[in-house]
Amino acid sequence: MTTVTEQATSDSVGFRTEIRDWLAANCPEEMRDGTSGEDSICWGGSTWVFTSPAQKTWLDRCAARGFTVPTWPKAYGGAGLNRDQDKILKEEMQRIGARSPLDSFGIWMLGPALLKFGTEEQKQQFLPPIARGEIRWCQGYSEPGAGSDLAGVQTYGADHGNHWVVNGQKIWTSYADRADWIFALVRTDRDARKHLGISFVLMDMRSEGISTRPIQLISGASPFCETFFDNVEVSKTQVVGDINRGWDVAKYLLTHEREMISNGGNVLGSGRALGAVIADAETGQSDPVLRADAMRAEVDSLALEMTLERYKDQAEGGQGVGDASAMLKYMGTELNKRRLELVMSAEGTAALDWQDSPASDWLRTKANSIEGGTSEVMLSIISRRILNLPG
Repeated sequence: MTTVTEQATSDSVGFRTEIRDWLAANCPEEMRDGTSGEDSICWGGSTWVFTSPAQKTWLDRCAARGFTVPTWPKAYGGAGLNRDQDKILKEEMQRIGARSPLDSFGIWMLGPALLKFGTEEQKQQFLPPIARGEIRWCQGYSEPGAGSDLAGVQTYGADHGNHWVVNGQKIWTSYADRADWIFALVRTDRDARKHLGISFVLMDMRSEGISTRPIQLISGASPFCETFFDNVEVSKTQVVGDINRGWDVAKYLLTHEREMISNGGNVLGSGRALGAVIADAETGQSDPVLRADAMRAEVDSLALEMTLERYKDQAEGGQGVGDASAMLKYMGTELNKRRLELVMSAEGTAALDWQDSPASDWLRTKANSIEGGTSEVMLSIISRRILNLPG
């Protein structure tokens, strides 16, 4: 008689074989180079220009199988995989060095929020196009006067019956100039306590009255923008969750954003192991202190990865990891900074070049301690909600 454990093991082996065969037949060789940096990402969206025919082929094949969002229900463009199957898919993709077929804020952040809070009409309207890479989203949270104090947003939606008229400004809106839609926090009741007068609103970036202005950084380019709303009409059907209860949606989405940022500590932009990068560097092998520090960072990276997987296993049905996201985000942020510091040290003077060097990645890690909530805010959440320390 076959036991439950034996049956589960057999099912896992069969699924792994199925996935391995599918990847062998469907992943283009060009998409098996193991890279995961900015130049290799497929963001999707109505204006996306594919870097090669292979990139489009890989996206189309994965989307058709539901592998861009493997744990989402099939009805919304996913593959309906459980956690164990999702792990196997990731492991088999990693084994052959397959690139991610699609990365987007719609997948990482908005999708989980819609699955939990959205109406059936909203899910049907937005989730399948996200899964196919047809809509690119940006996040309208931070404002000039509301960064760490996110509930202080002042972008205002005036009630005009069946729609809002939105006025205000967002800042640090990543890729707003390339996005098709934005999910934003809008104050819809100025008399309510600040956490209770906010709604979570979806807006088409082509709407009359929405404009963007890129924020130029020292690199000469920037993914960040200012976003302006001037008398923008937004249907109330585009409010996710209850009106004036958008803070509930925002908090839930932030747990997924922080979980996503925490993954930045697990891999370098090149997708290579830290030890391999150090070994190939000019001074990497000759410096015993640097090698020891790299080994500690690798061990800590594995510990973070296992901790993240444990919390995901404990979470119910993709509900997110809750307040633990603050701990994971803080750990991932600090680890990512450590790793790139080590790479800069190993590369020596070669790292000081701007083009084709780790310098830009090293500078970018500094933003990890700000985006998704500052490290100070994360430590406050950890102390109050995880360690239950007195306020």
